[in-house]
Amino acid sequence: MGAHRRGRGLAGVSVREAAPAPPQRDRYFDTLRALALIRVVGYHTFNWAWAGLVFPSMGIMFALAGTLMAKSLERPALKVVRSRLRRLLPPFWFWGVFVVLAMLLHGWMPDWRIVYWIVPLGDPPGNAWGEQAWEILWYLRTYLWFVLLSPLLLRVFRLAPLPVLLLSLAPVLVLNFVWAGPDGRIGTALWDLSTYLCCWLLGFAHRDGVLRRMRPAAVVVLSLAALGFGGWYALAHRAEFGTYDLDENPLAQAFWSAGFVLPLLWAKARFGIDFARLARFRRTNRIVTVFNARAVTIYLWHEIALLLAVPLIDRFWDVPAFEAYLPLDSQSFLFGVGWLLIGVFVLLCGWVEDVAARKRPRLLP
Repeated sequence: MGAHRRGRGLAGVSVREAAPAPPQRDRYFDTLRALALIRVVGYHTFNWAWAGLVFPSMGIMFALAGTLMAKSLERPALKVVRSRLRRLLPPFWFWGVFVVLAMLLHGWMPDWRIVYWIVPLGDPPGNAWGEQAWEILWYLRTYLWFVLLSPLLLRVFRLAPLPVLLLSLAPVLVLNFVWAGPDGRIGTALWDLSTYLCCWLLGFAHRDGVLRRMRPAAVVVLSLAALGFGGWYALAHRAEFGTYDLDENPLAQAFWSAGFVLPLLWAKARFGIDFARLARFRRTNRIVTVFNARAVTIYLWHEIALLLAVPLIDRFWDVPAFEAYLPLDSQSFLFGVGWLLIGVFVLLCGWVEDVAARKRPRLLP
């Protein structure tokens, strides 16, 4: 009587029926991604030139994506690329329908280049009215190219990891000092790929254990050298670019981002930082979870949210109590209203990411 039935575990549950444990997410990377998204929205609200120096969001996001891509490529490359495209394109198409229709209603006449609204291998076209909405698509285009190139990049990287990592900054140096590249979409894509190539490969280096084996002294020297050159170039050429904003200076952005990302990923690899204690702070942990599950939605819709916040705040001036007690002319108030609208878009549109990932659609993850 005390014997267990065949095929049952100690708890009396069928081994075959037991569901596999869900994969544990890395809260360190999740937190970095959430902070990067917050910084992106803050930069587009306040236009802080120093924001990229404090936290180079795009370099960090490309590095995290590179780490995940290297992990995914343990499976067949074609299957991985198809999975990435499936997760990226449906949210982009859903968002693009609204942007394209709005531009058509405001006099935009598309041509054959509208195909880039289907697969953004080049910058999708648009008119000046919708520019603030579609100008952020450079990130999706660059990410898409990195995804397509990653099977080859990873093979080349593994031939000689450290030399390839160091040489990954050479393309942006060539474009800056030797040859500026072709005009148009190809040239723009080359610049962006060159700017963030080192960050993407740093993601590979983290996944393959290359960073974990690096000596602390080497990490400090390389990081400070890259930060020093990037910061110097940004400040020394401030007159040429009209600002020290890294987003306007690809060479400075490439070196500063690489120097910033290197110790972040090295520390993770060397000390196993996981931010597991974040789970103790339920609200913060919940916010980080939502940000990561809805990262594409937040990125795509945040500029539209900021655009809509302006006329909404204008209506507040018609309410005497709002005019008297709310800082309606403050950028901080715009930032807050923008996030409220981003939350609305997450609720209304975030489910597309679930569908793209072949999950059950939910208002919130």
